Amino acid sequence: MARVCARRAAGVVIGEYLLRRGYTKPDPSAYDRLTLFNSLPDVNEDLKAITSHFLMHVSTDRNLPGQIDLIVEAEWLKKNLLWDSTI
Repeated sequence: MARVCARRAAGVVIGEYLLRRGYTKPDPSAYDRLTLFNSLPDVNEDLKAITSHFLMHVSTDRNLPGQIDLIVEAEWLKKNLLWDSTI
C-alpha cells in the first residue's frame, strides 16, 4: 500500500512540475505522468533514474529490488522539483 501511495504522491509532484512548464492537462494517471516525465529530453538523467523507481515492477513477494524507499524518493522529488511549492 505504501508503494501505491508513494507513486501517487510522485504523480502529483510530476503533474505540478509539468503544469509549471506549460503542459496544460497532464494525464491524471501517476504512471502516465511518470512515464511522460522520463521521456522528456530536457530532464536530468539523475531525476529520470529516481522516477524510474516508481515505474518498477515488484517481485512476487511485493518488494522492489535493492534498498529503494519510495516514500523518501517522493519527498526528494518534491524538494528538488518544486522547491518553491507548498504542496
